[in-house]
Amino acid sequence: MAAIGSALQRRRLGRTGMVVTELSLGGVGFGGLYGPVAEQEATEAVHRAVEVGINYVDTSPLYMESEARLGLAFAQMGGKPSDLLLSTKMGTHPARRGDYSAEGAHWSVENSLRLMGVDGVDCLLIHDPRSDAELEQALGPGGAVEALERMKAEGKVRSIGLGVREHRYHRRAIQSGKIDAILTYADFTLVRQTAAPLIEEAAAAGIGVIVAQALLAGLLAGPDPLLDERLHQHPDVTAARDWWRWGRERDISLPALALQFCLRNPNTGCVLVGAKTAK
Repeated sequence: MAAIGSALQRRRLGRTGMVVTELSLGGVGFGGLYGPVAEQEATEAVHRAVEVGINYVDTSPLYMESEARLGLAFAQMGGKPSDLLLSTKMGTHPARRGDYSAEGAHWSVENSLRLMGVDGVDCLLIHDPRSDAELEQALGPGGAVEALERMKAEGKVRSIGLGVREHRYHRRAIQSGKIDAILTYADFTLVRQTAAPLIEEAAAAGIGVIVAQALLAGLLAGPDPLLDERLHQHPDVTAARDWWRWGRERDISLPALALQFCLRNPNTGCVLVGAKTAK
């Protein structure tokens, strides 16, 4: 396994202090958001990621059973590996969706730590604010950042980020000087590269860049996307099928191409792969 792990290159994730494997594990798949996953299969996915040398896992309360399954996987390992970096999110817990207050942030983080069986996380991302008002609540007095800064002092949170699709929200957060990383999703892919200017701006400001949905929630995962009923209504299904056909004609792995495309940008800190199982 050491030989496999040593092949995974690492990059510094901006000013977070994290040095992460270029390919890292996203918790959306094994949490069950893309369809049912058995608990054993989910924990095996986490074990396999660690075995091959992945050193960073990202999750969220939004991803159904993801945090609890990470907690179970860590318990099976005798505790979270000391060199495994971990991030989760706040603001999208089903019980407190849209609560970006300091109290809401504190509640969410403590709940996540309990579920995962850990004392702290390496990055805590403010997740998917859906309006200017929600973002301003998070950044402003009495908001999430205020609580997260206190939790930094307690050692429970080591860096703060924002994970959202809206690029202007990322720019507002970067300009505030209050975040260390951004997570951008679905907009830096083979199909669409609209996040490219944002990635450059973030890197210039010393902000770490995490890219998610490089495989567009499964559209670029390899099989013909039209064979998956879950993806039939996705707005990018036609463009993704064009890429699938292009790769098949040239005997090129579409997932490998999609991931390598993202990593060719030196300002990408890492790309998350939302695996459902260890296979």
